[in-house]
Amino acid sequence: MISLEEEKMQNSNNCSVTISDITANPAPLGLLGFGMTTVLLNLHNAGLFTLGSMILAMGLCYGGTAQIIVGIMEWKKNNTFGMTAFLSYGLFWISLVMLLLLPASGLAEGTGGNIAMASYLTMWGIFTAIMFIGTLKMNRALQFVFGSLTILFFLLAIGDLTGIEAITRIAGIEGVICGFSAIYAGLAQVLNEVYGKVIWPIWPV
Repeated sequence: MISLEEEKMQNSNNCSVTISDITANPAPLGLLGFGMTTVLLNLHNAGLFTLGSMILAMGLCYGGTAQIIVGIMEWKKNNTFGMTAFLSYGLFWISLVMLLLLPASGLAEGTGGNIAMASYLTMWGIFTAIMFIGTLKMNRALQFVFGSLTILFFLLAIGDLTGIEAITRIAGIEGVICGFSAIYAGLAQVLNEVYGKVIWPIWPV
C-alpha cells in the first residue's frame, strides 16, 4: 500500500500542461522590413537616385533592427528557418551600412576593390540559394522571394567584379521586383489573417 502523500505525488507527476502560443505572427514585419529596404536600395542600383541617408537609415532601422527583432520572435516560436533568415538578413543590412559608414568616418579602411565586395555578395548569394531550398517545403510566394534574391546577389556580385554598369542596373530592376515580392508576401499574411480568409494568396506547397 502507498500513503496518501505518495498517491498525490504520483497523480501530480502524471499531469501535463499544454501551453498554447497566442503571440502574433512576426513574419510579415520581417518581410516588409526586408522588402521595402530592398526596393529603395535597388532603385538606387537602377540609377534613379544616389546612395544617401534615406537608404542608410532604412538599412539600419527597418531592414536591420526590425528583422533582428522578428528573428528573435521566430526563435521563441520554435521556427528555425524564420529565425535564421530574419536574423541573418537583418544583420546583413546593418553590415552593409557599416561597410559604407566605417570608411567614411575614418574608423576602418574600405573594402579595397571590387573583388572584396563581389566576394561579400557571393557569400550572401550562396547562403540565400541554400535557404531557397528550404522554401520548397513552404509556399510559392517565399520561393519567389528567395529565388529572386539569389539571382540579385549574384548579379550584383558580377556587376562589382566586372565593373559593367549595365549589369548593376539590370540587378537594380530585378531587385525592385524581389523587394516588391517580399512586400506582397508580408501584406498577404496580414490581410489573410485580418479577414480570416485568403485575400492575397501565397500558394502553400
